[in-house]
Amino acid sequence: MNPFASLRDYERFVYTLQQQFPSILRSTLVLAQRGRLFAELSGEIAFANALRIVVYERLAWDAGPLRIEGYSYEVWRGDDKLCWYDSQPHPGDPALAETAPHHQHVPPDIKHHRIPAPGLRFDAPNLPFLIHEIESFL
Repeated sequence: MNPFASLRDYERFVYTLQQQFPSILRSTLVLAQRGRLFAELSGEIAFANALRIVVYERLAWDAGPLRIEGYSYEVWRGDDKLCWYDSQPHPGDPALAETAPHHQHVPPDIKHHRIPAPGLRFDAPNLPFLIHEIESFL
């Protein structure tokens, strides 16, 4: 099954993540259609050791298959933000050109220290990549 074939397929994919990834303790993800060709995915995925991913995706399918138009994924351990990923373009940063606009914010200066994020994309689900990243922390 291609989870991006339709909104219903992506919904099925999102709501069965716990079955696919036993490391997930709970999920509060909600996929909500906001218009005829637009939807949003938001919520959290919780793991052991107080690790969690805060998820936001803006989805559209006006030009064919489902596509992520923008996203933000924050990785937390308890009250400490470990890193985050977003698709905000930074055309003035040549270090990010390889995966533009996909990048990760990392310490020590988490707001301004950005690195390429080659595992993220707009035309396929990003959640499996992120879950595997979290599993490496476990």
